[in-house]
Amino acid sequence: MSWRRLGRRLLQAVPVLLLVAIGVFVLLELAQGDAVDAYLAGIGGAGDLTLAAELRQRYGLADSLGARFLTYATSLATLDLGWSIAFARPVLDVILERLPKTLLLMGSGILLAALLGIGLGALAALRRGRPTDTVVTTAALVLNATPGFWLGLLLIIVFSVELRWLPLGGFSTLDSRATGLAAVLDTARHLVLPAATLGLTYFALYLRLMRGAMLAAAESGWVTAAKARGLPTRRIVLRHMARPALLPVVTMLGLQSGTMLGGSVVVETVFAIPGLGSLAFEAVSQRDLPLLAGILLAGTVLVVLVNILVDIVYGRLDPRVGDNLGRVAGD
Repeated sequence: MSWRRLGRRLLQAVPVLLLVAIGVFVLLELAQGDAVDAYLAGIGGAGDLTLAAELRQRYGLADSLGARFLTYATSLATLDLGWSIAFARPVLDVILERLPKTLLLMGSGILLAALLGIGLGALAALRRGRPTDTVVTTAALVLNATPGFWLGLLLIIVFSVELRWLPLGGFSTLDSRATGLAAVLDTARHLVLPAATLGLTYFALYLRLMRGAMLAAAESGWVTAAKARGLPTRRIVLRHMARPALLPVVTMLGLQSGTMLGGSVVVETVFAIPGLGSLAFEAVSQRDLPLLAGILLAGTVLVVLVNILVDIVYGRLDPRVGDNLGRVAGD
């Protein structure tokens, strides 16, 4: 995908972001209560109407609906996501502080799910009808049906409490002053269980897609022709079966990026990781509507970027698909 095509895809994403921004504003306006109510309930001043009116005036919550929307739209146009009432900081600063942790967790989880799904799916396809196929697909379905929070707690009990191999949670050791490689290794140890929880929950779908696509490719005419020409089995499997089978898997990776982001809320809560997921939970519990709106918009941008990346990978796997995407973008 050329830079010109990439620019077109980014422009096509603008209407999506605008619709999401409007939808977020409408949904949050329909919600009952606001951050002032949550704050007054926390300090035991729920009945102080004077203080409530003063706080709403200070944070712009007492303005009319049209004035609030105008302020909201103007702020978004300047990349200003507003002021977090709960954290007393700009929303963008709070999100940028938490975003790297969520990206690292999501990236690790997606990578694990994709590698396991592709590898075990190919193995199951090559061993179709054998015990290996049955064991692999059954185990994948069991993990897929297991709730993420329960799987995370189970991993904590086994590997942190009983075996004491890995930390209970968090993103790094609290009293650690490690830098460089030592800090990277410390973060990696803390990410093992959360990434495993996220990846094992979702990899069954990729396994089923890879297995089904490879079985379909094995019955295609080009595989039959490749066998008739006497090509090595390894080459047939890798180039004529596995490569085309990756296309539906890559598609699902893009589609599930939003689901994976939603699943990180549970995982980050279980493992006490200060990412966007736990931040969304805090924003909801404290009714911090500007912060919640910023998180939703940040998640939308992330999903759009992941899907553009999927299109790029598509073009690498199958140049014909890349050419078609380019013609569609140019129409």
